[in-house]
Amino acid sequence: MKRHIALTIGRAGAWLLAATLLAQGPAIAQSSGDGVSNFLNNIFAPKPGNSAQQPQAATGTTGPLPWTGEDGASGHPLMTASAIREAAANFDNCVAGMWPDAARRGVSQQSFRRYTAGLQPDLRIMDLMDSQPEFTKAIWEYLDILVNDNRMAKGREILAKYKAEFDAVEKAYGVDRYIVASIWGIESNYSTQMGDRSVLNSTATLACVGRRQKYFKDEFLVALEILHRGDLRPEQLRGSWAGAFGPTQFMPTAFKRYAVDADGDGRRDVVDNPYDLIASTANNLKKDGWQSGATWGYEIVIPRGFNFMLADRSKAMTLAQWDAQGVKRANGKPFPNGADKAYLLAPAGSEGPGFLMLQNFRVIMKYNPAEAYALAIGHFADRLRGGPPFVQPWPRQERVLSRTERLELQQLLAQRGFYRGTPDGQFGGQTREALRAFQVSAGLPADGFATAAVLDRLRGR
Repeated sequence: MKRHIALTIGRAGAWLLAATLLAQGPAIAQSSGDGVSNFLNNIFAPKPGNSAQQPQAATGTTGPLPWTGEDGASGHPLMTASAIREAAANFDNCVAGMWPDAARRGVSQQSFRRYTAGLQPDLRIMDLMDSQPEFTKAIWEYLDILVNDNRMAKGREILAKYKAEFDAVEKAYGVDRYIVASIWGIESNYSTQMGDRSVLNSTATLACVGRRQKYFKDEFLVALEILHRGDLRPEQLRGSWAGAFGPTQFMPTAFKRYAVDADGDGRRDVVDNPYDLIASTANNLKKDGWQSGATWGYEIVIPRGFNFMLADRSKAMTLAQWDAQGVKRANGKPFPNGADKAYLLAPAGSEGPGFLMLQNFRVIMKYNPAEAYALAIGHFADRLRGGPPFVQPWPRQERVLSRTERLELQQLLAQRGFYRGTPDGQFGGQTREALRAFQVSAGLPADGFATAAVLDRLRGR
C-alpha cells in the first residue's frame, strides 16, 4: 500500500485493487474502496468464458455478466466450480438459516422476510473475488487516473457548496475537510460512481458462497440491521460487488461503527445526505486516530547511496533522524517538527520520489490499507488545498511486469534461495524482502522495486 505490483487493499473487499498495485499489508479492511475498485474491476475482470448456468436474478441483455463457471484462481476449496455450484444450490437454506442471528440483532421477522425475499446468488462475484490481473498499473498511472484536473475542479465545487457542513464537521471532529473531500472524490468521483449492485444481495451471496463466508455473514446481517432500523431504504443500499456503498464507500459494519446523524433527522443517511456523509467519514477518521492540525506526510529527496533497508513501515524514526540520514523535503523547506515520527516510502524505488509518512497517513490506511490509495488521498487533499503537484518525476520509462513475469521473478528468486513462499505472481512483503536480498547480493540499490532490468539480471542476462 517498491514496485508496480500486487497490493492488498480493500476498504474490506476490494482486494482487486489490492492485487493491482504495491502489496503491503493485510488483505481486508473496512470497505471495498469501490470508487477505486469499480474502475479496476472494469479493466481486470475476467472475460466470460464457458458460462455454466447458475441460480441468479434475471439480468436481461444489459445486466451484469454471468459467472464463467470456472474454478477460482485462489485455489481455495470453496472456490472450485463444483463447490460454488453446491453452495448456490443451498443458497435459500443458507439465507433462511441466518434468521436466528438476525433476530438476536433486533431484526424483526417481518423485516427479515421482507428484505430477504427474492434474494438470489450473484455468482459473477466469484469471478471478481478471485480475479488475477495479467497486467498491473504503475503507481504514477494510478495517481494520474485519480488526481486529475476534472476531479479537482469538482472537489472545489463540493467544498464550496457544502462549506457550512464542512465547517461544522471540521470543528466537531478536528478532521481536515480536504481529506474528507478527497476520500469522497476518489471513492466515488463525487457520488457519480458508487456501484449499482444490491448490497444485501451481494453480501448474502458472499455469506453463503465462496471463501469469505464468515466475514460477509456479519456484513449481511448488519445490512439487514440498517434496513430494519430505517437509516437507509433498500434502493439506497446499492454499491460494489463486495458490499461497499455510498459516496465514501462504507461497508455495512463500518457504517454501524462510524455513521452519525449529523442533522438530527433520526436517520444516518450516508448516501443522499451530505451532512451525514461528511460527518460520518470524519468520525471514521477521528476514531481511527486522526491527529488534528497535522499533515499526512512529506515528499522527500532520497540521497544517493541511501540504505533502502530503512524504507520500511516498521522502521519509523523522527524527522530529525531522517534529516541526519540526508533525507530532505523536496521543496527545500525544513521539517516543521523534528520530533514527529515517520516511515519512509519509496513506491517507485531509487529512481522515483520518496515520502515520509506520518501518523495521519497510517489513519488513511486504516480506511483503506493500500499505500498507493493513501498516497492518492493525501496528495489529492493537498491539491484541493491549493498545493502543487509532486516535485520529482516518476520513472515513467519503466514498464509494468505482467503476471507471467512476476511469477517468473518469484520462481527465479526461489531458485537462488531468496524466496521461500509459493510463487503466485502476486507480490507482497515476502517477495519484496527476497528481491531486496537479491539486490544486495548483486550490488544494486535494495529498493525492492521489480523492474524488467531486475528480472533480466535474475535471468542471468
